[in-house]
Amino acid sequence: LKREYATLKHELLPALEAVLESTAFIRGPEVIRFNKRMEELLGVKHHIGCANGTDALKVALMALGIGPGDEVITSPFTFVATAEVIAFLGATPVFIDIEADSYLMDPELIEEAITPRTKAIIPVHLFGQMADMKKINAIAQKHNLKVIEDSAQAILASQNGILAGCSGDVGTISYFPSKNLGAYGDAGGLITNDEELAKKIAMIANHGSKVRYEHHLIGVNSRLDSVQAAILNVKAPYLSSWIKKRQQVAHWYEANLHPSIICPKTAPENIHTYHQYTIRTSHRQELMRWLANAGIASAIYYPIPLDEQPGFKALSVSHHTENSRQACKEVLSLPVSPWINEGEIVEICQRINQFFKK
Repeated sequence: LKREYATLKHELLPALEAVLESTAFIRGPEVIRFNKRMEELLGVKHHIGCANGTDALKVALMALGIGPGDEVITSPFTFVATAEVIAFLGATPVFIDIEADSYLMDPELIEEAITPRTKAIIPVHLFGQMADMKKINAIAQKHNLKVIEDSAQAILASQNGILAGCSGDVGTISYFPSKNLGAYGDAGGLITNDEELAKKIAMIANHGSKVRYEHHLIGVNSRLDSVQAAILNVKAPYLSSWIKKRQQVAHWYEANLHPSIICPKTAPENIHTYHQYTIRTSHRQELMRWLANAGIASAIYYPIPLDEQPGFKALSVSHHTENSRQACKEVLSLPVSPWINEGEIVEICQRINQFFKK
């Protein structure tokens, strides 16, 4: 982020100063501009900014009428927000396993988890790659279920030419600072091509209000503020080129890593955007220490599956999540960003390769 800021400082500071001078901090012109920019970039009819990616999921569920007594099928191998919002609204998260090689929801397991209480599916497009939306949407249509695409980590990822978040009923996006397109604080968005659903989402995110002091729905306070929108407006034009650089970083890793390392697998129909570059090894803890001693950062996403988290055990249903549990023991994410050069990646790979040769 420091490298990014140094590069964009000459654009960011004037944009921030303009917002401060305007004093239009809530629902100002920068927010309107960003919504339109994302609609054009993603090829959708509606982008509604909100306060963060977690709220995006919550507002989506609320807009689709998900509540107490309902069940929502999702993955246990993801950030807590995906399931947290389901439980928060009184519904039950139903966890099904991931595919062992992609870490994405296994669509073959969905139908056996469906009950009369099932109302929706939330596939998670993890690490920058889309789950199998063709199969997921077919199952949803067959059983009259809603589909919310958790695209927090996968902006501009695509599958058979369709962008993440654009094939379900609604897609949710996180603009957390570390995301491929990140604000400098919390920010999020929802995308949909459904006119009535978009109106409902916008109202719910603004206290259930369309006209000031008239509240037609029970809503929440989840608005994208003008400061974050201004930052995102500066950064958005660079997103496509930044993703190409991330893909180049992934290529450098694959060309230089030791063959015993399991590298990310990309499905043939997918374009991966590498929010994370996540390898897999049974020697994870030792490798992490080895890298740390060399001054190289690494991170675990995620160490505990959600169905084993204490807060969810009594509130969820779980279906055979062996692959998720194993992934939690072995995955390790390496540095990836548009600001890393080939020499740095080669050095990281050399350190990793030395570990496996010792």
